[in-house]
Amino acid sequence: MVTHTRTRPGAPAGWRYWATLPVILTGAFMITLDFFIVNVAIPSMQEDLHLGPTSVELVVAGYGLAAAAGLITGGRLGDIYGRRRVFAIGLAGFVLASLVCGLAPNAATLVAGRIGQGLASALLAPQELAILGLVYTGADRARAFNAVGLVLGLAGVFGQLIGGLLIQADPLGLGWRMCFLVNIPVGLAALALVPALVPESRAAGRPTLDLPGATLVTLGLVAVLLPLTEGRQQGWPGWSWLCLASALPVLAAFVAHQRRRAARGGSPLVDLTLFRLRSFSLGVAAVVAFHSALASFFLVLALYLQFGRGLDALGSGWVFVAVGVGFVAASAAGPQLVDRLGRRALVIGASVLAAGWVLLGIAVAATGTTGGVGTLTPALVVVGVGIGLVMAPLASFTLAGVSSQYAGAASGLLSTATQVGNALGIALIGVVFYGALGHDAVPADFPRALGLSVVYLLALTLVVTALVRLLPRSAAPG
Repeated sequence: MVTHTRTRPGAPAGWRYWATLPVILTGAFMITLDFFIVNVAIPSMQEDLHLGPTSVELVVAGYGLAAAAGLITGGRLGDIYGRRRVFAIGLAGFVLASLVCGLAPNAATLVAGRIGQGLASALLAPQELAILGLVYTGADRARAFNAVGLVLGLAGVFGQLIGGLLIQADPLGLGWRMCFLVNIPVGLAALALVPALVPESRAAGRPTLDLPGATLVTLGLVAVLLPLTEGRQQGWPGWSWLCLASALPVLAAFVAHQRRRAARGGSPLVDLTLFRLRSFSLGVAAVVAFHSALASFFLVLALYLQFGRGLDALGSGWVFVAVGVGFVAASAAGPQLVDRLGRRALVIGASVLAAGWVLLGIAVAATGTTGGVGTLTPALVVVGVGIGLVMAPLASFTLAGVSSQYAGAASGLLSTATQVGNALGIALIGVVFYGALGHDAVPADFPRALGLSVVYLLALTLVVTALVRLLPRSAAPG
C-alpha cells in the first residue's frame, strides 16, 4: 500500500491548509449556480428584454457551450502558466461577465455576457480539482473532493430557490438582474484571498500550449454542441447537419495530431494515455451521462412548475428544496458508504436515482396540472438522495489514478465532460420536451412533456448505472 504525507511541498501550512478549500469552493459554487439559476429567471428575462425562443436557448445553453469548448485548453493553460494565476484570471473574468449580464440592456448583450461567463468558467473550473488534488492527499483529498461535490450539488439544487428569492426580494428594483450581480461582491472577496491562500503550481518540465490542438478540439466540440443547441429551434437547417457531419473528422484530426505531437516529444494538449486508465475513461463517460440527466432535470422541472403549474420563480424554487433535502442527507452519508462499499456505493446511488425518476413519472401522471405540487415531494427527495450518492464519489473514482503532472489536464477533461453533459442534456431534452409540447403549448400539455422527459432521464441513469459497475472497486487516492 502506498502511504501519503498530510501535505505536499508548497502546500499551505497551519491554518492556511484548510483555508484554501473555501476559496476554491467559492469559485465552484458561482460557476455552477449561474448555469442553473437562469432557469427560474427566464420568464422575467423574457418579459423585460423581450427575448425570443432562440435568445432564451442561447442564454441557457450558450454558457455551457462556451465552457465546454474551452475547458480542455483552460486546464492546459493552468499546467503551463500556473494554476493559481489562471484560476484568478478566470475568477476576475467571471465577475466582469456577470456585471455585463446584470446590466444588459438587450438580448444580444445578455447572450454575450453569458458566453463570457462560460469562457471565464473554462479557465476557472479545471484549476479547482487540480489545485485541490495537489494540496491535499489521502483522506484529506477525499474530503476535499466530497466538499466540491456537495457544493456543486447545492448550487444546482438550490440555484432555483436562490434565484427565486432574489427575484422576489427585488432589491433596488433589479429583479432578475440580481441573479448575476450577486456574483460581484462574492467573486471580488474570493479574488482578494487567492494570493494568500491558494498555492501556485505548474506541470513538470516546460510544457507549451498546443495551439493547433486547441483550435481543433474547440472546433470539434462546437461542431457537436452548437447544432444540438440551435438546430431544433431553427427546424434543423442544412448548416446544423453539416456541423454534425464535420465534428467526427475534426475530432479525429485532433486525436491524430495529439498522437503525433506526443511521439515527437512535444507537449500535447491532452495526454491520450490518460484514457488507458480504466477509472478515468469509464468515469468520464459516466460523468457525461450523469450531468446530461442532471441539467435536463433542473430545466424541465422548472419549466413544468412555472408554465404548466403557474408557479412564480420563488414558488418553483421552493419545490426544489425537496431535492436539496435528499441531496444533503445523502452527501453527508456518501463518504462513509464509499469507504465501506467502494464501487457498490456508486451503483446503489445510481439505482436510487433511477427509482426516483420512476416515482416522479408516476407522481406527474397522477397529478397533472391540478393536484398539489406537494405530491411530487417524495419522488424529489429520492432523486436528491440519488444525486448526492453519485456526484462527489464519481469525481473521486475518475481522478483516482491520475498522476500530479497531469492533474490540470485531467481535471480539464473531467470538467469538460461535465459541461459537455450539461450542454448535451439541455439540447437533447429540448428535442423531447418541446417536441411533446408542440408549437401551441398550453398548461395541460406540460405533464405529458415532463413524463416523456423522465423516460429520457431514466435511460441516461441506467447508462450511468452500467458504467459505474465497471469502475475499479475502490477510489484509491493518488
